[in-house]
Amino acid sequence: MPSVIRVVLAEDEVLLREGLVGLLTRFGFAVDAAVGSAPDLLDAVRTHRPDLLVTDIRMPPQHRDDGLRAAVALRAERPDLAVVVLSQHVQSGYAAPLLDSGDGNRVGYLLKDRVADVEEFAATLRRVAAGGTAVDPDVVRHLLRRPRDPLGALSPREREVLGLVAEGHSNSAIAARLHVTEAAIGKHVGNILAKLGLPPDEDTNRRVLAVLAHLRAAG
Repeated sequence: MPSVIRVVLAEDEVLLREGLVGLLTRFGFAVDAAVGSAPDLLDAVRTHRPDLLVTDIRMPPQHRDDGLRAAVALRAERPDLAVVVLSQHVQSGYAAPLLDSGDGNRVGYLLKDRVADVEEFAATLRRVAAGGTAVDPDVVRHLLRRPRDPLGALSPREREVLGLVAEGHSNSAIAARLHVTEAAIGKHVGNILAKLGLPPDEDTNRRVLAVLAHLRAAG
């Protein structure tokens, strides 16, 4: 990951866009362009070739999933482009095309409310730019509440750990958040993977992708 992460930002609400520019600059990101439509997003990324694209899902001109579709198209051109999409509401169906784009790495799907925790937001952007994957815990919880829950075998604590795994956190980071030992988290993760029929893996990003692949397949 470069020492300074270059970003293209796409958000059609002017005040939020300017606020995000200020936030990113404050945390040491270099904002190459800040645009307000999907066509401008495509032009800016192709012109500046940034390390990271941060975009709203709903963008002009159609005000539907224009931002998401532009991001997926750019990932087809540049699988190494890190992308974080922002959404106003939980729309778990939007996660699949993003997670399936490129090589499946360097992607994030966050709710806009998550931006309120600015330090966590900046850390998530850095994690995705470095090759990680991050899915908003509210999206994961939405998936876990579906009828005929395929993860019904998980205990409440395992579901809590699963949510943090899906955000891209390591065992040590999860242990610190939950105030338990890393060994205890390792045991929980092992149980989760076993109950989901997934192979154990020490690589954080690969296990995130494995869990998310299972969630998509079960949907």
